[in-house]
Amino acid sequence: MIHFKNVIKTYPPNIVGIRNVSLHIRPGEFVSIVGQSGTGKSTLAKLMFAEETATSGQIAIGGWDITRISQHDVPMLRRQIGVVFQDFKLLPRKTVFENVAFALEVSGTPNRRIKEIVPQVLKIVNLHDKGDRYPKQLSGGEQQRVVVARSLVHRPKILVADEPTGNLDAIHTHEIIDLLKKINEFGTTVVLVTHNREVVNALKKRVITVDDGQITSDVEEGRYKI
Repeated sequence: MIHFKNVIKTYPPNIVGIRNVSLHIRPGEFVSIVGQSGTGKSTLAKLMFAEETATSGQIAIGGWDITRISQHDVPMLRRQIGVVFQDFKLLPRKTVFENVAFALEVSGTPNRRIKEIVPQVLKIVNLHDKGDRYPKQLSGGEQQRVVVARSLVHRPKILVADEPTGNLDAIHTHEIIDLLKKINEFGTTVVLVTHNREVVNALKKRVITVDDGQITSDVEEGRYKI
């Protein structure tokens, strides 16, 4: 599903983001990528959904070599990979329904399909009764669930969540992690990037630890140890 082979990412003038990383994430897995700030874990995630491109090495997503992906092909890749960020990036003047629908509108989805899909994904994230609310009328956890709903509209095979609970309290963090587990149970591969030790240890899933741009451990049903 996700293959990295000897991947290096550097930034000018001579800053190494990740160095010689090789990994394989299987279809349907739930994988946590952990590490302290600045260790390279977010760079790894950005390479997966082509926000960054590798300096050298090879990256394949679902058998598609995206190592040197063109900007023209990035939207097609993003339909296979849902992305959830720490900051919600919701449009304040659009309702919940409109925020989720917008992701479909920009890809040219017909209105008829939009009216079918949006209620379905809002139901998955338990916001089916709040489609007419605006972001400022929602809690932080609810806003993040809107973001998750938006990431699901193209029925992606992979969901990459980069610090999705970074701005949330413990209760809302638990809700978002439960939602990611539910999505994983549907068959979606989930890659969670986080520095939250409690979240990772409670999941009891595969844990990849990144330090100084390198994978220092890769453990099935692992724990995040600092």
